[in-house]
Amino acid sequence: MHRQQLPLDGVKVVDLTNVLAGPYCSYQLMLFGAEVVKVELPGTGDLARRLGPDPELNRERMGASFLAQNAGKKSVELDLKSPAGRAAFETMLAEADVLLENFRAGVMARLGYGWERLRELNPGLVYCAISGFGQSGPMSGAPAYDQIIQGLSGMMSVTGTPDTAPLRVGFPICDTVGGLMAGLAICAALAGRQRGGRGCFLDLSMLEASISAMGWTVSNYLVSGVEPEPMGDQNATAAPSGTFETADGPLNIAANQQAQFETLCRLVGRPDLAADPRFAEREARKNHRQALNQELNKALRARTALEWEELLSREGVPAARILTVPQALALDQVRHRGFLTEVPLPGSGERPVTVTGNGVVIDGVALRPRGPAPLLGQHNAEFEAVR
Repeated sequence: MHRQQLPLDGVKVVDLTNVLAGPYCSYQLMLFGAEVVKVELPGTGDLARRLGPDPELNRERMGASFLAQNAGKKSVELDLKSPAGRAAFETMLAEADVLLENFRAGVMARLGYGWERLRELNPGLVYCAISGFGQSGPMSGAPAYDQIIQGLSGMMSVTGTPDTAPLRVGFPICDTVGGLMAGLAICAALAGRQRGGRGCFLDLSMLEASISAMGWTVSNYLVSGVEPEPMGDQNATAAPSGTFETADGPLNIAANQQAQFETLCRLVGRPDLAADPRFAEREARKNHRQALNQELNKALRARTALEWEELLSREGVPAARILTVPQALALDQVRHRGFLTEVPLPGSGERPVTVTGNGVVIDGVALRPRGPAPLLGQHNAEFEAVR
């Protein structure tokens, strides 16, 4: 049976990245069909090989973080500071379409592989450098992890309530956003190369990508001069829009449109709220948010969160329970679309490992990794000719 043809079939990616932002980017490229070869330091490899909650997997250099972001890739050990390693790397680059790295700004140039040199080696190369702050500017040389970017972007200042902010978002969102933006930029560059034949240098700042992803929290300030504040689980742009109380737990409701609000009032048995001058119009509801939420909470306590989710959703009012990660992964909807894939644990094959896709279905088929994450240097022999 032939494998489904994918948009990036035939694209070769040389991946020098570590831990998350870069590997997340190249994982997306792999799902879309690209061949991704991880170039790892001999004997050490990606730092993520030792990151995860399972000490045994960490000792085997198969940490959960690595397994999650590197399925379907190949691994080759090269020392870019040795003559043999450099020669092999340059041979690989000559055949590559994309070079991806997430070193601190300037590291590649110090290794002798600045953009001018890379362009000499391969004029069609798309070179993407992911860094915390970009390759130039007063902060370009500073170290940056996800939490550092979360703080500097303003993201933490609007996360939580006025009493608890600033808070870190509960997952590495800046790494993820940086990886996604890098993947988008690479695909755009590959499309552009089809017209002109030449590659380009993509200088991606995680700080700027993260600020751009913050939506109205940034645009409200830039356009209207309104500085965002932490509002907990409430949405500053609309009311009622946030988390509410039910008989057995919290429920998210986003009745952002007038018709949705009126339907909500009817379904909870409080049609009078839609006629109350404090709540009748959008801006009035925002100004009297707390009073409106109190009235709705009283009515919503009559049913369970699941009952309200089903009733409100059926009538066109966005509403859903707040789930744990295990509950979210167990949703019939997630399983129906083939989002999760079991692959063998590298090296043993006895223990299956479940990894995620990316939410994209092409011609009815979900994108899945073609195999497990590689052992360190697993594909050395395949590239022996360049070593």
